Amino acid sequence: MTHSSSSRFRLNRRQLLQAGLGVGVSLGTSGLWPSAFAQNVANQARANGKILVVLELSGGNDGLNTVVPYADDAYYRHRPNIAIPASRVRKLDDHFGLNPGMSGFERLYKEGKLAIVHGCGYENPSYSHFTSMAYWHTAMPNSGAEYGWVGRLADAMAPDAPPNFLVNIAARQSLAVRSERHTPVVFDEPERFMRETFFEERQALDFVGETGKVNNASRQFLLDVARSANDASALVRDAWDRYDTPVDYGIARLDLPKVSALIDAKLPASLYYVSYRNNAFDTHVFQNDLHQRLLTYTSDAVSGFMQDLERIGRADDVVMMIFSEFGRRVPENVSLGTDHGAANAMFVVGNAVKGGHYGEIPSLTALTEGDNLVYTTDFRKVYQTMLQGWLGQQDVRPVLSGDFGRFDMFV
Repeated sequence: MTHSSSSRFRLNRRQLLQAGLGVGVSLGTSGLWPSAFAQNVANQARANGKILVVLELSGGNDGLNTVVPYADDAYYRHRPNIAIPASRVRKLDDHFGLNPGMSGFERLYKEGKLAIVHGCGYENPSYSHFTSMAYWHTAMPNSGAEYGWVGRLADAMAPDAPPNFLVNIAARQSLAVRSERHTPVVFDEPERFMRETFFEERQALDFVGETGKVNNASRQFLLDVARSANDASALVRDAWDRYDTPVDYGIARLDLPKVSALIDAKLPASLYYVSYRNNAFDTHVFQNDLHQRLLTYTSDAVSGFMQDLERIGRADDVVMMIFSEFGRRVPENVSLGTDHGAANAMFVVGNAVKGGHYGEIPSLTALTEGDNLVYTTDFRKVYQTMLQGWLGQQDVRPVLSGDFGRFDMFV
């Protein structure tokens, strides 16, 4: 089908005491790179450019009850009990409608700011949350890639690894942002984003902020990392303290107000990664009520985020991409839920987006042996669309290890 209308920075005491300095910071599993604070001016220039926000819906969102093919009789045959009646869907056109809980997405779609990409998946799909998510995080299905695609993107966009270029709001760092060069800013609650230390180490921590160069290369490296952590935590806390918005993000909010706060404070970040956590969308049992609530929370938060960006004058600078690690099987199960599936819908939101439908619509009758949709769009085509079409990163091979084509999705 073609286009139509609290993870906190923590001290790793044992390792850093071995290096002769009683101060340290855990920055997840990414490769550490010395910070270069002298480049703050250049970073501010980057912050005035384009920003990509990635929102992960963990657990395997049921795409068929999200973007409902209400005009397809096969949908109702496969789901006699949990299909959304045509009378209840938020109709987008004469074939598709949104789940009743998605008023925010309906508004964005009708404003031309929401793109729906159908049939997203990959060859030989895994039905394991952990495995499939790793494939989406690395953009390398059926491989053991060391770095995440967002981390590799940061390396390609800014190989000098400026501080605070890559932000992951989560309880722990995602594989998606693991980078060879960049040290992601990873935090959960801004007000608690600070160094944690033993009492005996406090004097050494104070020394970090005061000392200049030291003769020992290892100690200098650790001092640079610790200074980066100190500066990042101070910037995040200050941005959150100053942030105040009248915009309603709904009940769940999904950490998106924190992204708005950092953008408003001109944090020099071009890439943000947030997630709906704890496998929330794993709806095996009595799906409908829970699923509708989850979609309402998501839709309200994304809509609120876009309104907030308008308020602070940055809506033209930001695009959000939304995905889940897999879809659900087409038939309902005996528990009035759905089981792990394969192909799914992805979403792209922003003022710069040409809203509408993208990709070929998967058939609801020609299913795989496991009653799954056959994927029609390699999910990396959507990634490549973000890289080339939005961020202007034309050489995608260092990030995606291949060329998957792209959609004409941006104005």
